[in-house]
Amino acid sequence: MSLKQGTSSGAPITVLTQDLVHKLPAHSPLLFAQKKAKNLSFETIASALGRDEVAVAAIFYGQANASDEDITKLAQILDIPEEVLRQTEITALPDRGRSMEMPPREPLMYRLYEIVQNYGYAYKAVLNEKFGDGIMSAISFSTKVEKETDDKGDWVKITLRGKWLPYTRF
Repeated sequence: MSLKQGTSSGAPITVLTQDLVHKLPAHSPLLFAQKKAKNLSFETIASALGRDEVAVAAIFYGQANASDEDITKLAQILDIPEEVLRQTEITALPDRGRSMEMPPREPLMYRLYEIVQNYGYAYKAVLNEKFGDGIMSAISFSTKVEKETDDKGDWVKITLRGKWLPYTRF
């Protein structure tokens, strides 16, 4: 299978840093090692899987589990024997949230946390006015990361899309 190497932006691909290895499931180092060896971006892997790149990165970090179809395709894309992947926790229920300390110290993750610190009440007020008393689901949820460029530079566009869940009266 011939896949586009590197990233479409020309930035380096993401690799697994050693400080995270002990916090992640056994399949993470295996997937990241082959991703690095083949110089594949999450965008390229996601395209081959027919999934969103954030969803694929979540599988790599153990924050989402892989379907049978995902495993078969990942094995082909990364040249990992399928039976080796199936012997890991890749299909297990994810243990989300444990690998990150709060507040996060990694600058980019801290900036996302800071956005909620600075605008959380404003988001809540506007959402409650539009939808009533409830919360946005992080389970019935999708997200997308896009790059926009204009005469002032590069901009990040993160879309968060969650089902609205009204609070139950009891």
